[in-house]
Amino acid sequence: MYATGRRPNTVGLGLGEAGVELNEKGAVAVDEFSCSSVASIHAVGDVTDRLNLTPVAVAEGAAIAETLFNGKPTKVDRQGVPTAVFSQPSLATVGLTEAQARARHKKIDVYASRFKSMKHTLSGRDETTFTKLVVDAGSGRVLGCHMIGMDSPEIVQGLGVALKCGAKKAQFDATVGIHPTAAEEFVTLSEKRPENGR
Repeated sequence: MYATGRRPNTVGLGLGEAGVELNEKGAVAVDEFSCSSVASIHAVGDVTDRLNLTPVAVAEGAAIAETLFNGKPTKVDRQGVPTAVFSQPSLATVGLTEAQARARHKKIDVYASRFKSMKHTLSGRDETTFTKLVVDAGSGRVLGCHMIGMDSPEIVQGLGVALKCGAKKAQFDATVGIHPTAAEEFVTLSEKRPENGR
């Protein structure tokens, strides 16, 4: 599989002639309220090349409507947006990756688990699931949740709410899991991965 990247398709729209500034990729350069270099022109979604996800574009559109038509200047928070790859197996993530967390925080703890879910144990399928929590060691706040395995997008979407609320590892630990599910692994992860372990 190759990911070659993508570029906004702004060629031939006359944006330059209208005075709209484009970045080096051809994306419309906008401020935090999605306003371009021309005050009467706003842009949202993939054409701005900020966070190219449909729900983000929808949120940006709603924010523009609030800003322009309801007199409520509204910004979109692009931090902690859950994302997924609908492959086989699927994978999903929300929050900081381990590398990002190490770059931004003094010390982190990483909890990870690789396991065969009960339904695959019973069916005899040789499919495993991987879960990971990245936690700020000082505050205990969960910085990132990552999963590869069946239903990971559905599970991580819910964890996105927890991260947005600033949940701590102790709150994850205090939550009773639904058994037998893969999701319960996030509330039963107890073994820290060694500092330089994989």
